[in-house]
Amino acid sequence: MTKEPFEGRWRALTLLLAAVFMDMVDAQIVTVALPTLQRDLQAAPAVLQWTATGYTLAFALMLITGGRLGDRYGHRALFALGTAGFGAASLAAGLAPGAGPLLAARVAQGLFAGLMVPQVLAFVQAEFPAAERGRAMAFYGMTFPIGGLAGPLLGGLLTQADLFGWGWRTVFLVNVPIAAVVAVGALLLMPAPRRTARSGVDVLGVLVLGAALLAVLYPLVRGPELGWPGRAFAVMACAVPLLALFVAHQRARERRGREPLVRPGLFADRAMSVGALVMLVFYCGMGTFFVLALHLQGALGYSPLGAALTMLPATVGIVAGNGIGMPLAPRLGRALPAAGLVLLLVGTGWTIAAVTAAGAGLTAWHLLVPVLLYGAGLGLGASSLMLITLSGVDRADAGAASGVVNTVVQLGVAAGPATIGTAYFAGLADGPFDAARDALLIGLALFGVALLACALLPRPVAVPAAAGAAPVVD
Repeated sequence: MTKEPFEGRWRALTLLLAAVFMDMVDAQIVTVALPTLQRDLQAAPAVLQWTATGYTLAFALMLITGGRLGDRYGHRALFALGTAGFGAASLAAGLAPGAGPLLAARVAQGLFAGLMVPQVLAFVQAEFPAAERGRAMAFYGMTFPIGGLAGPLLGGLLTQADLFGWGWRTVFLVNVPIAAVVAVGALLLMPAPRRTARSGVDVLGVLVLGAALLAVLYPLVRGPELGWPGRAFAVMACAVPLLALFVAHQRARERRGREPLVRPGLFADRAMSVGALVMLVFYCGMGTFFVLALHLQGALGYSPLGAALTMLPATVGIVAGNGIGMPLAPRLGRALPAAGLVLLLVGTGWTIAAVTAAGAGLTAWHLLVPVLLYGAGLGLGASSLMLITLSGVDRADAGAASGVVNTVVQLGVAAGPATIGTAYFAGLADGPFDAARDALLIGLALFGVALLACALLPRPVAVPAAAGAAPVVD
């Protein structure tokens, strides 16, 4: 007998997406406030770096574990706990008397965000029928990039406004009332938990996977700042045996009838394995936005707020790309992310031409159309890739699969600035304009690789009747 869809699913999704938006804004908003924060707390440069890095690492390390905990204890409970904890950590950051407490609060924010965010995709996968899943995923897909773009803009506005004389503290304190409302609302609106896991949490798996992810993420985040010493590559190499150990442990646990942290069969599904690979390259290519922001501020003297406003047309493109693309997802299948990548290639190529031709005279008007196209490609590609990747996932694995997908996104987001950004800084000796062009060419090549890899995604073999349905893949 088919389960009736949860009646309040759209109201609940609105709350969940507010939390995702809050998380994405918070990941970016602090960057603009760092100079003011440094003056106020007299913090060392290393503390400033870790204020951003500590959040990123803690968030990425918790995602898969947070998703599996949601499968076991219910997505409502884990989402409410994560959101409430995020609000409490934001309060602690806003009231921090010194650099040490601030850093601890940022790490706590990342950990609680790692409990909160995976429950959103899991909720979409578990509670929305196939006929509505595409539309729900479109809203989710829009929230990530829009939140990321809004972060620097809001950070600049809040820091400059200096509300109540709180200065940089407002970028953290603004989260507190939002988190409180969302946490309480989730308890009232989300459905009662359905516990699908049968055994205890795989603590050893959590530790081994966490070590493997840390071995990859730490060098990616810190390597560019440290000049890529040899030990960074040695640490990354340690991830290979750690991942092999993790896979062996998961298989052994499954053979014993105990629930693994990540079911090995999850990646036997072609949509999940190939989709995760395409998403990794896709998000790595988005390091082009990072380089463009660096170029605008470093070479052309834009303020952080001015750079954020220059990138603002991408938001329009994201909304338009999602709105146009997701109703077509059932019919287009893998052609939809491919179309998004074509737009990203055109937008990035146009940006390279504008940066090269205009030189020091580059203005926001030169970038208006390419940034708009970039956003439209992002809107078409991001949501449709997530939809295809999760298309074959069972309800019992919804949280774990959501954690995997979000971890892949974080790996790509970290790898993009690490690779493309490093190329930019290395090329500055030849001049900022050559450096920007060469770095953007690397991003262009990454989008090209992702476009070719889209051919490996499974084809849709059946189309549900309702518009916005998830594609069924072979």
